[in-house]
Amino acid sequence: MNTAVTLPTEQAPEKVESLRPLNRQMIVILDFGSQYSELIARRVRETQVYSEVLSYRTTAEQLRQLNPKGIILSGGPNSVYDNGAPRCDPEIWNMGLPILGVCYGMQLMVQQLGGEVAKADRGEYGKASLYIDDPTDLLTNVEDGTTMWMSHADSITQMPEQFELLAHTENTPCAAIADHDKKLYGVQFHPEVVHSVGGIALIRNFVYHICECEPTWTTIAFVEEAIREIRARVGDKRVLLALSGGVDSSTLAFLLHKAIGDKLTCVFIDQGFMRKYEPERLIKLFQEQFHIPVEYVNARERFLSSLSGITDPEEKRRIIGHGFISAFEETSRRLGPFDYLAQGTLYPDVIESANTNVDPQTGERVAVKIKSHHNVGGLPKDLRFKLVEPLRKLFKDEVRKVGRAIGLPEEIVQRHPFPGPGLAIRIIGEITAERLNILRDADLIVRQEINKRDLYHDYWQAFAVLLPIRSVGVMGDQRTYAFPIVLRIVTSEDGMTADWARVPYDVLEVISNRIVNEVKGVNRVVYDITSKPPGTIEWE
Repeated sequence: MNTAVTLPTEQAPEKVESLRPLNRQMIVILDFGSQYSELIARRVRETQVYSEVLSYRTTAEQLRQLNPKGIILSGGPNSVYDNGAPRCDPEIWNMGLPILGVCYGMQLMVQQLGGEVAKADRGEYGKASLYIDDPTDLLTNVEDGTTMWMSHADSITQMPEQFELLAHTENTPCAAIADHDKKLYGVQFHPEVVHSVGGIALIRNFVYHICECEPTWTTIAFVEEAIREIRARVGDKRVLLALSGGVDSSTLAFLLHKAIGDKLTCVFIDQGFMRKYEPERLIKLFQEQFHIPVEYVNARERFLSSLSGITDPEEKRRIIGHGFISAFEETSRRLGPFDYLAQGTLYPDVIESANTNVDPQTGERVAVKIKSHHNVGGLPKDLRFKLVEPLRKLFKDEVRKVGRAIGLPEEIVQRHPFPGPGLAIRIIGEITAERLNILRDADLIVRQEINKRDLYHDYWQAFAVLLPIRSVGVMGDQRTYAFPIVLRIVTSEDGMTADWARVPYDVLEVISNRIVNEVKGVNRVVYDITSKPPGTIEWE
């Protein structure tokens, strides 16, 4: 396990804000600092049951107010026997709700209920075969010997009273345990990750069989509820929407247009960080094909000058976020008045940018914030718009399903994710007009060659990154001293984890040759073969 994180002991706030749709059953995930907490929530939603990630400090009384059907305790970087290790409200064990502890969550369950946890003689990391001792309840239809993903240095040395062994591995005697009467379950592995072959079957068993949930979290149900909520919230007021052309903002535009019609005004702020030809394509598509008017605002020079000399990626995001809001406010005054600003904030944005697990005195975190999101971070305190964010309950693939359901064309539904700050965070270091032009040209070649071979939908993302260094090369018997381009092409199910794509060598060769020959200022192309984790998909 990682080095322990000292945590504050203050009580949770009196009220827990929940995003739960009206009258929907819910599974709550209590987050103990795992980077996979939102992946657990995603897996639960694959069963068409709503799930939500909350702080481990959420009390039993707060949970009673939310009335979930079950609780899952996430993994985390700590050891349960460390000073200051995170602990949940012990009253949770007396609520009568089914509870599933995952990795750290299992160890905490054991410790708080009278068992013992200690450092293992041998840690266990990566794939392990799970041997099933009790194939009922949690492990129904999970194949004996199936592969599960382990990541732990601690093990259960003594189970609490009434607990029984469900499964073991070669190195872990207590890989899965249960108190069947109280519906308390623990697993030492991570069923939520794709490497755990029987993981989704286990989660389905917990959600359907043990928690007795019904699959009511559907795309159609979400669309109907979202339209009702938008109309109720907005009323006869006008809404300003920042349109980027990506699947998130496009789905949001379609959804809002269905809900409020001409009360919606779409504005495309061209900050100068889009890919080549995309601004023109976006305006034509929405106005001529979708018949949704779009106000075009050219702010390229403004954004570029605001980033002069800026190299820190978080500072870039902050400046761009403030620039967007400033541009919207100016547009609002010109076209308004507008009462609402619509944003395509998604649930991972909410989770990753949350400060719920931060000690205000020490600044220490449980779950480390990898990067801020311009949708939910960087907004000025004196923002004069009210925010409307109908997609903040959804993961990316849920947004795609909604887009299809409301008639969004497949070319947008299947568009690769593109960051809000655009090419500004694919140029490492300072942003200049020269570097933007170089990256646009290189990025266009990547997309052209991937599309030409019908490989676009095989990858989660495929793009180019420009590094702020130069290297020596030779072209036409002359010395060159130019920039390198990094190719970043990954496969993923949801963007939470990713692997570098095994792109055919001949495709990489063509991309490299074209970039070096056609893009002035580049003399070298390299391929990023880092997975997530330990890397991120984007470089900044």
